[in-house]
Amino acid sequence: MTHIHELRSRLEAWPRFKYGSYPTPLEPLPNLTKQLAGPQLWIKRDDIIGPGMGGNKARKLEFLMAEAVEQGKDKVVTFGGLQSNHARMTAAACAPLGIEAHLFYFGPKPKDLRGNLLLNQLLGAKMHFVPFGGGNDGSLTIETTNRLVRMLATVRLGPGAYFIPVGGHSVLGCLGYVNAALEIHEQLSHLRLTNHPVTVVTAAGTGGTLAGLMAGFTLIGTRVKVLGIDIGKLWRAFPTAIARLAGDLCAALGETHQYRPEDTPVIENRYAGMGYARVSDDTLLAIKTVAQTEGIMLDPVYTGKAFAGVIDLIRKGRFGEDEHVVFLHTGGYPALWVDEDMFAV
Repeated sequence: MTHIHELRSRLEAWPRFKYGSYPTPLEPLPNLTKQLAGPQLWIKRDDIIGPGMGGNKARKLEFLMAEAVEQGKDKVVTFGGLQSNHARMTAAACAPLGIEAHLFYFGPKPKDLRGNLLLNQLLGAKMHFVPFGGGNDGSLTIETTNRLVRMLATVRLGPGAYFIPVGGHSVLGCLGYVNAALEIHEQLSHLRLTNHPVTVVTAAGTGGTLAGLMAGFTLIGTRVKVLGIDIGKLWRAFPTAIARLAGDLCAALGETHQYRPEDTPVIENRYAGMGYARVSDDTLLAIKTVAQTEGIMLDPVYTGKAFAGVIDLIRKGRFGEDEHVVFLHTGGYPALWVDEDMFAV
C-alpha cells in the first residue's frame, strides 16, 4: 500500500497537460435512488472535462499529448469505432497544438458524417476508413489490433508519427485513471463514506479506465470496489488485457501487483447487446430514465448501456440498500445525434 501523497508525487513525475478542473464533481442521484429503491446512487462527472465536447479520455490525453509534444511529433495516429469519443477528443487535443490528427476506422466511410465523425471533420482531423474486415468484433486481442494499426499507419503515413493505442489503452494514458482513483477516494473520505461499501461502476470499451481505477484503488489500499460493464464485445481475452495493464500500472508506480484475468471486475457481453454501437431498448430506456429523473444526459454507445446494466444489477439485488454506487460518467454526447429516429415514439 502506498501513501496517497507519495503516489501523487510519483504521478506528478510524468509530463502532463491539464484538460479540466479537478476534482470533477461527485453528485448524488436522489431521485433515481428513490425510484430504484436500491443503493445510494452517485455520479462522477468526468463528462465535463476535456477538449472537443469532453469526456473521460481527457485524463488519458493529458499524459499522452504531453509526451507527443515533448518528442516533437507533428502527427498523432489513433483509431476506434465510428463513434469513438477517444478519436474525437484526440483530434480536439491536436488542433490547438498544430499537430495533424490521423484517425483510423475499420469499415467503409459512412454516406453522412454524424456525431463524432462530424466533429472530427470540423476539427480538421484526417480520417482513414479501411475496410479491414476484422477486429473490433471479438476475434482479435486489443494488443494484436494495436500492433496491426501501428503497422498500417506506418505504411500509409511513413515513420515518425506518435501512436496512441485504441482508447488510450497504455500505461502512460491510464495513469490518468490512477489519478482519478485518488480523487474519488478523497471525495469519499470528505463525505465520510470510505468505511461504507462503495462500488465505482464504469463502461468498459477498451478497459483502460477500469485498469487505472483497479491499480489506483489497489495502490492506496482503499476498500472501494470497481466494476466494469463491457459495452461492445470488442476484444478476445478482454479480462486478460485489463489485468495485464493494471499490473503494469502498479509496476510503473513502484509496486509489484499481479492481477489474474479472473481478478478483473468486468461483466462481459451481458449488457453489450448486439455489439458496439448497437443500441438496445434497455439502453434507450436507461437514457430516458436518467434524463427525466436527474436532468443528466447519457449516450447510446457507452454510458447508456452501462447504466442500463446498473439498473438491472440493482433490480437483481447485486447491491444492498446500505451500499453506495458511483457511476462514472465518461461522456459521449455527440452519439446522441447520430440517428434522428433513435428516440422516436
